[in-house]
Amino acid sequence: MISTDRLNVFLHVAETLSFSIAAQQLHLSQPTVSKHISELEKELNAGLFERSSSGVQLTEAGQTLLPWARQLVRDSLAMQNMMGAINQDVSGHLTIACSTTAGKYILPQLAARFRKRNPGVRISISPCTQENISLKLLGQEADLGVASVEIGQGPLECQYFFTDHIILIVPVSHPWAKRSSVEPEELLNEPILMREPTSGTRRVLQAELAKHDIGVEDLNILLEVGNAEAIVLSVSAGLGIAFVSKMASAYARAWGCVVDVPVNGLDLQRKICIGRKSMGPPNRATEAFWGFIRAPENEDLYKLPEM
Repeated sequence: MISTDRLNVFLHVAETLSFSIAAQQLHLSQPTVSKHISELEKELNAGLFERSSSGVQLTEAGQTLLPWARQLVRDSLAMQNMMGAINQDVSGHLTIACSTTAGKYILPQLAARFRKRNPGVRISISPCTQENISLKLLGQEADLGVASVEIGQGPLECQYFFTDHIILIVPVSHPWAKRSSVEPEELLNEPILMREPTSGTRRVLQAELAKHDIGVEDLNILLEVGNAEAIVLSVSAGLGIAFVSKMASAYARAWGCVVDVPVNGLDLQRKICIGRKSMGPPNRATEAFWGFIRAPENEDLYKLPEM
């Protein structure tokens, strides 16, 4: 078994290209540093450094070992921190990437409740496109990711978060505002404000319309807008009709700016998932939040998308 202490010595020499400077940084004697490197080279049966009168350079074997050594030392430190913190309060920085409109309404409330229980955790919620969620998790730019598609592929895993309901909204002055429902075919003649092609809302709508032999290209799309709140404001101004998350239109409906109208035969809902990297250095804050998501005390939050 290769010692992480020797790997740490190797990293200091590799980054400084000096045995003496590495010794100073590690508070060791230069002979001790040289011995660690020599023992590591014996264990690996490969020379890691080329020594000459002009200095020290990494060999091909040393360059190959460098990223692996960094990862192993980083994981070792993370494990030590985790074990040392087991009997302490949960702390750290938790970064959550969110690609869904509905998630922006649930996450802050959930995060606030989590913070109340774990005040030592700092939480950042950042917007992200659907296609970049997996990249952020794999690249460890985010600890958790909220998306309207399952992201449990390869080294990623996900769990069900909540169900988002999508509704048709129209201006209060629109003739449909007084109707109990409309037929899918009636959508063809109305100017529609549509989300961008990669959005979960559009994907669900497209699948449901296909059941009635209607394609998105058949609709009279007035504008494509990449923001649900901007769409709600545009509908309030009478520019057209739109399909949006029920949560995104809640205030506009409550204030009487728009009206939701059921469309017969369309089941517009989508499952929102929250994912994480299943392999990698453990993170107590991530683990704690992952379990907190389904805590009974949060059931009321998951009823909000239905209200």
